Amino acid sequence: MKDSGRPIGVFDSGLGGLTVFKALRRLLPGEDLIYFGDTARVPYGTKSPEAVVAFSKEIAAFLFEKKIKLLVVACNTASSLALDAVRGISPVPVLGVIVPGVEAALKAAPRGGRILVTGTSATVRSRAYSRALAAAGRGVSVVEKACPLFVPLVEEGWCSKPVAAAVAREYLAPFRKKKIDALILGCTHYPMLKKVISRVMGPRTRIVDSAHAAALCARAELEGRGLLNPGRGGRSEFIVSDAPERFSVLARRLLGIRTGKVTVKRF
Repeated sequence: MKDSGRPIGVFDSGLGGLTVFKALRRLLPGEDLIYFGDTARVPYGTKSPEAVVAFSKEIAAFLFEKKIKLLVVACNTASSLALDAVRGISPVPVLGVIVPGVEAALKAAPRGGRILVTGTSATVRSRAYSRALAAAGRGVSVVEKACPLFVPLVEEGWCSKPVAAAVAREYLAPFRKKKIDALILGCTHYPMLKKVISRVMGPRTRIVDSAHAAALCARAELEGRGLLNPGRGGRSEFIVSDAPERFSVLARRLLGIRTGKVTVKRF
């Protein structure tokens, strides 16, 4: 098989990375995609950095066995804590979601503006977004807010229930009057709560979803390396570490993704 015909690997702690998968499928219709959701160990945001690194390396090694040509770490917690470790064992390019998210936020906010980063507790503790935003030299003011209940709400399929709106208000209502120019959805689960979050923040704040930005980076990486698979009809494979039926039901309900048969890989 030519290198361009090899698949792209994508992994996340659970369902959230499907937002990146969907963006990749839209932008790269000719590519074969292999998605791994670590549903047995979700959420990563409450785990120790050592655990997140260990899980990420384990999943990456499994996907390397699938002869992938590119790995997309579609999880902000893993991107903030384990990206260097995964790159250290990788035979292929590895992309995270933080840098694309930062670039998208800087386009959405004026120079010297105010950016709110929402994420898991682990992502916020890592300060990966703050460091990346500061390094850009745009003089933006950054505040970060951990929203740990968002991931279980998504994983339960409760994005449209009143409890989701109540939790969003509890976390974010205090920021509404602080002239926030852009809010980064610093977890790939959070785009599924985008409407709820937007209502809490109001029309002044632009909501930044890194999924599309990450997919654009993946396409640019493949083009730059001559690995792009043109055309349409790329295949999709879904693998989880637990509860495949539930994963399939929620993928369809929340994102309109028909997974077909979902296989299980336990570590």
